[in-house]
Amino acid sequence: MNSSSDVLVIGGGAMGLATAIELTRQGAKVTVLSRNFQEAALHAAAGMLAPQAEGLEPGPMLDLCLRSRDLYPDWTSQLTDLTGLKTGYWPCGILAPTFADSPPRFTGDAEWCDLTTIRQYQPDLSPEIVGGWWFPQDAQVNNQQLAQVLLQAARQLGVTLEEGVNVIGFETKDHQIQQVQTTVGTWQAPTYLLATGSWSQDLLPIPVTPRKGQLFAVQPPRQILNKVLFGPGTYIVPRQKGRIVVGATSEDVGFASYNTPGGIQSLLAKAIRLYPPLADYPLEGCWWGFRPATPDELPILGHSPYDNLILATGHYRNGILLTPITARLMTDLIMTGQADPCLTHFSWQRFAPSALSAERLALAH
Repeated sequence: MNSSSDVLVIGGGAMGLATAIELTRQGAKVTVLSRNFQEAALHAAAGMLAPQAEGLEPGPMLDLCLRSRDLYPDWTSQLTDLTGLKTGYWPCGILAPTFADSPPRFTGDAEWCDLTTIRQYQPDLSPEIVGGWWFPQDAQVNNQQLAQVLLQAARQLGVTLEEGVNVIGFETKDHQIQQVQTTVGTWQAPTYLLATGSWSQDLLPIPVTPRKGQLFAVQPPRQILNKVLFGPGTYIVPRQKGRIVVGATSEDVGFASYNTPGGIQSLLAKAIRLYPPLADYPLEGCWWGFRPATPDELPILGHSPYDNLILATGHYRNGILLTPITARLMTDLIMTGQADPCLTHFSWQRFAPSALSAERLALAH
C-alpha cells in the first residue's frame, strides 16, 4: 500500500497537474496517478482562451472563464520562471468574422468591425464575409508546450508522478474513500482529487462522456496570421512560429481513436471558406482528442458524494482556459475546507441526485 501523500490526484492531464503544482506550492505532499499522459485532452486542443469569442452567455460559466483568463498572464509567467520553459501564451486577440448566414451570438465586450475594418484587421478573408467581431482580450496558449511545462514544474516541485497507473476502483466506507485500487496495487491518502476527464465514468457514475474532436495543422512558409480566426464551426489558430492549427469537430462517437475522411473534410471546407489561403499550404498532420462533456456543458467542480473526494472534471470545450482557476479553487477547497461560492453552480448535485445514490455507488465499486 502507498500512503505517504496528503493528496492523491487521479488523472495526470491539465487539471491534475496544475492542481498538484498549486497544492505543492502551499505545502501539501502530492502524488499524481496517470494512466496515460499522452492521451490527456491537453495534448489535442488548439489552446484558445476564448470566453468571449465562444459567445458564452452572461452567468456563472462566463464569470468563471473570465476569472481564469485573467489569471493566465501571471500563471504562465510563474511557470516559465520555475521551469525556464515557455508556454506559448500569446494575448493575440480573436477575430470572429461573420457570414450573412452566421447564427447570432452573444458578444459581450467586443468591437464590431464592418467590412472595411475587418479586412484591415485580416486581409484575404473570404469574399463572403460581411463583417465580424474583434475580441482584444481573448488569447491563446500553445497547449503542447503547456503540457511539457506543467509536467516539468510538477517534477521540479517534488510532486510524485506515477505514470502508467490505471485506477480501477475505490474502496469506501461511511462516505469516505479508504483507498484506491489500481493495476499496480492500492494507494491511500487523506484526500483524493478526481481529474480523469472523459474517463471519469470509469470510476464514478457521473454524467461525463467523451466528445471527440478532430483537428489538423498546416505549415505556411512564413507568419501569415497574427490573431486567431473564429468562424462558424471552425477556428484557425496561428502559432508564433507560423504553424496554424485548425479545429475542431464535435462528435458523440465514444472513444473512436482515429481521424476520419468525413471529419477532416468538413473542417477543411469550413476553414477554407473562412480563410481561402489555407488551401495552398502544406498539410502537416491530423489528430484527435476527447473533450469531457456533461449534459449542460458545464464542469463538475468541488465536493463529491464522498467526504474526502474532490471533483474536477467535465470541462468540455474550455479545459485549457479553465486550468488555472480550477487549480486555485480546488487547492483552496482542499487546503482550507472553504468552497468558493461559485462552486455551487458546478456541483454534481445539479444532476439528479439519484444518479449518484448510495445504491449506484455501491454497485459501481
